[in-house]
Amino acid sequence: MSEPIGQLTDRMREIFGQVVDRYLDSGAPVGSKIIAERVSLSPASIRGVMQQLEERGLLTHPHTSAGRVPTETGLRLFVDGIMQASIPHRSMREKIEAEMEGLSVEQALRSVTQTLSGLSECAGVVTAPKQEIRLKQLAFVPLEAARALAVLVGDDGSVENRVVPLPAGTSAFSLAEIGNYATARLAGLTLSEASSRLRADIADRKEAIDAAAAELVASGLADWSRDGDDRPVLIIRGQANLIDESATADLERVRQLLEELEDRQQIARLLDGARDGEGVRIFIGSENRMFALSGSSVIAKPYRGADGEVIGVIGVIGPTRLNYARVVPMVDFTAEALTRRMS
Repeated sequence: MSEPIGQLTDRMREIFGQVVDRYLDSGAPVGSKIIAERVSLSPASIRGVMQQLEERGLLTHPHTSAGRVPTETGLRLFVDGIMQASIPHRSMREKIEAEMEGLSVEQALRSVTQTLSGLSECAGVVTAPKQEIRLKQLAFVPLEAARALAVLVGDDGSVENRVVPLPAGTSAFSLAEIGNYATARLAGLTLSEASSRLRADIADRKEAIDAAAAELVASGLADWSRDGDDRPVLIIRGQANLIDESATADLERVRQLLEELEDRQQIARLLDGARDGEGVRIFIGSENRMFALSGSSVIAKPYRGADGEVIGVIGVIGPTRLNYARVVPMVDFTAEALTRRMS
């Protein structure tokens, strides 16, 4: 936790704000001569104040001859106590809203996340409302040692393969028969609905199908359905924005961040942590364990459905050197626009 902004003198607060503003704009350490161009103090006086700020853990310097840069603690203090957020420009607001017009929910989420990524120059991320897959086709490929490869095709075009154990004596003919049955009779149902329908048909003996194979499929469909409930629906756009000219000076950090972005489940869990709040959540560097190594920031806000309940979270991921005053209101407006779209 950073100290309250009220514990800084007016002079310390002014110089600290100038250092952070300049650093966020340039990405380079800020020296006393640069600050002297903006405040009515000598470089020597400014260096003294900078030293006090460094002793408080708000500034640091990369090496002995460099100027100062804010620490993560300093950035948190700046965001919470000094930053003056700017309302997104009208053209930006209109662009965000226009990207969702006439699109399905998933298309709107992909489109607006891409737009947010481009406007913020970060990676855009969103968790989508969970929607259970509806069955389109089911087939089995027999394997050795009483196993088979189950191939499930959803009506959204998704394909999932799983190796399943087979009851003793299950023939290739029985597998083909139950696969054909599921495709013909259960297509269009959610996986949980398909499992219930299949079990009911087994009990009523409506179909001349192998009961053991049918029970195997019913259990498998139920498992797939439960897995789908736990599986995050995550959309990431604009990772390329993280590799710009300034990134060449810190390629290891960028490489680490891109590697972290591959862990979609962890990202989804992180975004879920922003579901409870009303406003924008900001995680700076090591405040979030997932991005501690790359020193990245996450800005996120939940959006709601027609019933007012939170159905997802949208945000951006980028370096700690973000223009927070610009990006935070942008994420805030996008979440509100999504809520209006979902209502």
